[in-house]
Amino acid sequence: MVSVLLVLQLIVAIFLVAVILMQRSNGGALSGLGGDSGIGGLLSARGKGNILTRITAVLATLFFALSMAISIYFSRMEVKRTSIIDTAPAAQTETQVPVETEAPAPVEPEVPVAE
Repeated sequence: MVSVLLVLQLIVAIFLVAVILMQRSNGGALSGLGGDSGIGGLLSARGKGNILTRITAVLATLFFALSMAISIYFSRMEVKRTSIIDTAPAAQTETQVPVETEAPAPVEPEVPVAE
């Protein structure tokens, strides 16, 4: 089930990016928030948008709904939570360290004698 949702999420995301990139840039991206245009510009014939705007809205809604469905699915899954320490291979209690039988002779530094 989750594989189907993830594949649909990926397809919707790819189409959403493609549709957004196909739209024409009008320049004034935030001009509808204030200034002369006001709220009346949103309800005019130009404000209703064309087919690409509607497709973008539908794809964005699908993307949001799929994201919520995947989130709810994973939140209800019962997952056994384990630590990395629990899954790590057991450490050996004895390690093989090479032991020298004789201590090495101390090495005296060679200092040149000044004459």
